[in-house]
Amino acid sequence: MISEATKSRFAREVAKYPADQKQSAVMACLAIVQQEQGFVSKDSENEIAAYLGMAPIAVHEVTTFYNMYNQQKVGKYKLNVCTNLPCQLRDGMKALQHLEMRLGIEMGETTPDGLFTLQQSECLGACADSPVLLVNDRTMCSFMSTDKLDQMIDGLRKAEGVS
Repeated sequence: MISEATKSRFAREVAKYPADQKQSAVMACLAIVQQEQGFVSKDSENEIAAYLGMAPIAVHEVTTFYNMYNQQKVGKYKLNVCTNLPCQLRDGMKALQHLEMRLGIEMGETTPDGLFTLQQSECLGACADSPVLLVNDRTMCSFMSTDKLDQMIDGLRKAEGVS
């Protein structure tokens, strides 16, 4: 259920657009729900659709088109490894496989402690820096050799008090 405080945040986003184009705020509304709940549920999509006067399927299409929207609960650290062709040619798939082995999970899964979710990603726009990954849809990590991947995982675990 979306709270009144959340709807107030929606209203601030909708106000940025002409009255007849409030659907333009759909991505911002999805991001708000995800910030508050950690993921975008089907019920949340339906409430956003009703708020913006859109068909629920239109909101769902946006949610599923972009990999930045989580459709289920994810770990505290969501790791999106680019596996698009340029990154694959420069060890992107090797980076993903290394993380799968290191974390003991497969792509699309979350570690049992809820700390890491591992996903593959389409182009992150940093082909020259590959292999690359995006942490929590915000922090780009470049030139991620297996050593750098291990350092990142160890650092994140240490920050959480986990070894």
